[in-house]
Amino acid sequence: MEHGENNITIVDENGNEQLCEVLFTFDSDKFNKSYVLYYPISSDDDDEEIEIHASSFVPSEDNQDGELSPIETEEEWDMIEEMLNTYLDNEEEDDQ
Repeated sequence: MEHGENNITIVDENGNEQLCEVLFTFDSDKFNKSYVLYYPISSDDDDEEIEIHASSFVPSEDNQDGELSPIETEEEWDMIEEMLNTYLDNEEEDDQ
């Protein structure tokens, strides 16, 4: 995972690089991991609903970015969904 300002480059299973924008990151003491939520930056028009992806990562000692790992447990997904909903609720309040 390369770390830009708010963008990360994800390599998909076919080896294609895809530029994604980071929505937010958070840490979980419960799972002892950090999580990043992101969505692909596409050149398509903005009317499309964005698909939000999530991965976990363990930051390395020297604060370089860790490797992204897939989310493996239902429990983690539930927690991520909760964080996302809270984030989106806060975003909507800011817009009003």
